[in-house]
Amino acid sequence: MRRMGLCIGLKAEAIAEYKRVHAAVWPDVLEVISRANISNYSIFLREPENLLFAYWEYHGSDFAQDAARMGESSAMRKWWELCDPMQKPLPTRADGEWWAAMEDVFHLD
Repeated sequence: MRRMGLCIGLKAEAIAEYKRVHAAVWPDVLEVISRANISNYSIFLREPENLLFAYWEYHGSDFAQDAARMGESSAMRKWWELCDPMQKPLPTRADGEWWAAMEDVFHLD
Protein backbone atom coordinates (compact mmCIF):
# COMPACT_ATOMS: atom_id res chain seq x y z
CA MET A 1 0.00 0.00 0.00
CA ARG A 2 1.26 3.47 -0.91
CA ARG A 3 0.04 6.61 0.88
CA MET A 4 -0.30 9.60 -1.41
CA GLY A 5 -0.82 13.28 -0.61
CA LEU A 6 -1.41 16.10 -3.06
CA CYS A 7 -2.25 19.79 -2.81
CA ILE A 8 -3.75 22.52 -4.98
CA GLY A 9 -5.27 25.94 -4.52
CA LEU A 10 -9.00 26.60 -4.58
CA LYS A 11 -10.42 29.82 -6.00
CA ALA A 12 -12.09 31.83 -3.23
CA GLU A 13 -15.24 32.36 -5.27
CA ALA A 14 -15.59 28.59 -5.79
CA ILE A 15 -15.39 27.40 -2.19
CA ALA A 16 -19.14 27.02 -1.59
CA GLU A 17 -19.69 25.21 -4.90
CA TYR A 18 -16.68 22.93 -4.37
CA LYS A 19 -18.03 21.92 -0.96
CA ARG A 20 -21.52 21.42 -2.41
CA VAL A 21 -20.44 19.07 -5.20
CA HIS A 22 -18.14 17.11 -2.90
CA ALA A 23 -20.96 16.59 -0.41
CA ALA A 24 -22.58 14.38 -3.06
CA VAL A 25 -19.88 12.94 -5.32
CA TRP A 26 -21.43 11.06 -8.23
CA PRO A 27 -21.61 7.29 -7.66
CA ASP A 28 -19.98 6.62 -11.05
CA VAL A 29 -16.98 8.72 -10.00
CA LEU A 30 -16.68 6.88 -6.69
CA GLU A 31 -16.75 3.57 -8.57
CA VAL A 32 -13.98 4.68 -10.95
CA ILE A 33 -11.81 5.74 -8.01
CA SER A 34 -12.35 2.41 -6.27
CA ARG A 35 -11.58 0.44 -9.44
CA ALA A 36 -8.30 2.38 -9.65
CA ASN A 37 -7.21 0.71 -6.39
CA ILE A 38 -7.65 3.91 -4.36
CA SER A 39 -9.22 3.83 -0.90
CA ASN A 40 -9.37 5.92 2.25
CA TYR A 41 -9.62 9.05 0.07
CA SER A 42 -10.09 12.41 1.80
CA ILE A 43 -9.86 16.05 0.74
CA PHE A 44 -9.26 18.77 3.31
CA LEU A 45 -9.64 22.55 2.86
CA ARG A 46 -7.47 25.12 4.63
CA GLU A 47 -8.96 28.60 4.75
CA PRO A 48 -8.16 31.48 4.42
CA GLU A 49 -5.26 30.24 2.28
CA ASN A 50 -7.75 28.22 0.22
CA LEU A 51 -5.51 25.18 -0.09
CA LEU A 52 -6.88 21.72 -0.74
CA PHE A 53 -5.01 18.68 0.58
CA ALA A 54 -5.95 15.27 -0.80
CA TYR A 55 -4.91 12.01 0.81
CA TRP A 56 -5.51 8.45 -0.33
CA GLU A 57 -4.11 4.97 -0.08
CA TYR A 58 -3.16 3.23 -3.32
CA HIS A 59 -3.37 -0.57 -3.24
CA GLY A 60 -2.40 -1.37 -6.82
CA SER A 61 0.93 -2.07 -8.49
CA ASP A 62 0.96 0.52 -11.32
CA PHE A 63 -0.44 3.90 -10.34
CA ALA A 64 0.28 5.49 -13.73
CA GLN A 65 -1.77 2.79 -15.46
CA ASP A 66 -4.63 3.02 -12.96
CA ALA A 67 -4.64 6.83 -13.25
CA ALA A 68 -4.76 6.56 -17.05
CA ARG A 69 -7.74 4.22 -16.79
CA MET A 70 -9.51 6.75 -14.55
CA GLY A 71 -8.98 9.34 -17.28
CA GLU A 72 -10.67 7.06 -19.80
CA SER A 73 -13.92 7.17 -17.82
CA SER A 74 -16.50 9.60 -19.20
CA ALA A 75 -17.88 10.11 -15.68
CA MET A 76 -14.45 11.04 -14.36
CA ARG A 77 -13.76 13.40 -17.28
CA LYS A 78 -17.09 15.16 -16.65
CA TRP A 79 -16.24 15.41 -12.92
CA TRP A 80 -12.88 16.99 -13.74
CA GLU A 81 -14.57 19.39 -16.18
CA LEU A 82 -16.77 20.46 -13.27
CA CYS A 83 -14.06 20.71 -10.60
CA ASP A 84 -10.91 21.77 -12.45
CA PRO A 85 -12.06 25.35 -13.16
CA MET A 86 -12.58 25.84 -9.41
CA GLN A 87 -9.00 24.86 -8.64
CA LYS A 88 -5.83 26.92 -8.83
CA PRO A 89 -2.73 24.76 -9.44
CA LEU A 90 0.38 25.69 -7.51
CA PRO A 91 3.04 27.43 -9.61
CA THR A 92 5.67 25.10 -8.08
CA ARG A 93 4.02 21.87 -9.22
CA ALA A 94 6.04 19.50 -11.41
CA ASP A 95 5.58 19.37 -15.17
CA GLY A 96 2.46 17.40 -16.03
CA GLU A 97 0.91 17.74 -12.57
CA TRP A 98 -2.42 19.42 -11.85
CA TRP A 99 -2.44 18.64 -8.13
CA ALA A 100 1.10 18.93 -6.72
CA ALA A 101 2.47 15.70 -5.26
CA MET A 102 3.72 15.79 -1.67
CA GLU A 103 6.46 13.81 0.00
CA ASP A 104 5.45 11.34 2.72
CA VAL A 105 7.72 12.22 5.64
CA PHE A 106 5.93 10.64 8.62
CA HIS A 107 3.22 8.11 9.42
CA LEU A 108 2.00 6.42 12.59
CA ASP A 109 -0.44 3.48 12.54
